[in-house]
Amino acid sequence: MRFLPSRRRFDDLSEQEILALAISSEEDDARIYRMYAEHLREEYPGSAKVFDGMAAEEDGHRQRLIDMHTARFGTVIPLIRREHVAGFYSRNPVWLIENLSLDRIREEARAMERDAERFYHEAARRTQDAGTRKLLGDLAAAEAGHESKAGALEAEHLPDDVRSAEDDGAKRQFLLTWVQPGLAGLMDGSVSTLAPIFATAFATQDTWTTFLVGLAASVGAGISMGFTEAASDDGELSGRGSPVKRGIASGVMTTVGGLGHALPYLIPHFWTATITAIIVVFIELWAIAWIQNRFMQTPFLRATFQVVLGGALVFAAGALIGSG
Repeated sequence: MRFLPSRRRFDDLSEQEILALAISSEEDDARIYRMYAEHLREEYPGSAKVFDGMAAEEDGHRQRLIDMHTARFGTVIPLIRREHVAGFYSRNPVWLIENLSLDRIREEARAMERDAERFYHEAARRTQDAGTRKLLGDLAAAEAGHESKAGALEAEHLPDDVRSAEDDGAKRQFLLTWVQPGLAGLMDGSVSTLAPIFATAFATQDTWTTFLVGLAASVGAGISMGFTEAASDDGELSGRGSPVKRGIASGVMTTVGGLGHALPYLIPHFWTATITAIIVVFIELWAIAWIQNRFMQTPFLRATFQVVLGGALVFAAGALIGSG
C-alpha cells in the first residue's frame, strides 16, 4: 500500500523554499482575484475593477519575490505550494464563488489579505538574509495596507452611487434566487401537507402511520416543487438567478415545511403528538408571515391574515375529512 508523504513543517523550510512558497501564494491569490473580477464583471463592474486592481498588486509582489529569488538562488524556483505545508492557510476552491454573495466575496478578499500578512511576518522572522528579510517585511506591510489600497480602488471605481446600486442589486438577486423560491416552498410545504397529515391522524389515530404519510407528503412535495421551480425559468430573461439554486431553495424549504408538523407524530401518544403538531403549525405560519414582512415588505397584518387563514382552512379540511 502506498502512503502519501506527509506535508512539510513550515519551520523546516529553507529560505529558498520560503521564497518559492511566497511566489506560488502570490500567483494563486492573483488568480483568485481575477476569478472574482470575472464572476462580478457583468453585474457588478465597479467591484470587478477593484479586484482587477488587487490582482495587479499581487502580480507586482510576485515579481519582486522572483527578482529576489533570482538574485539569491538563480532562476529555478522549487515547486512548493500552500497545500504542501502543514498548518498553512488554505483558500477555498475558486468554483465556490458561484455560490458567494458580493458581500461574502469582499469578506473573503479581506481574509486573504490578513492570512498573507501573517505569513510574511512569520517568513521574515525565519529569514536570516537582510535583503530578503526586508522584502518580506515590506510585503507584510503591503498586505496590511491592502485595506487602504482597496479603499482607494473602491473610491476610484465604486463611488457611493455605484456601490449603492451594486449593493441593491446584490440584495435583489439574493431575494430572487433564494428568499422568494424558499418562501414559496415553505408556504407550500407548511400548508399543502396539513390536509393529508391531519386527515390521516384523525382517521387512524395511529401516530406511526401519520408520520409515514407526513414524511411521504413532505418529501414528495419537496421534489415536485424543486423540479417545478428549476424547470419553470432558466433565469436568463427574468434575472432570477440559477435554476439549480432556486430549485434547491424551493425543494428543501418545502420538505422542511411539511416535516415540521410530521415529526411530532414520532411521539407514540396520539393526542400529545397532535397537540404538539398544532403548536408547530402555528409557529410555522407565524414564521412565514415574519419572512414575508422582513424580506418581501408585505404588511405584517396582511401577511398574517393570508397565511393563517389559508392554513386554518386547509387544517380544517384535513380534520373534517379524517373525522368523517
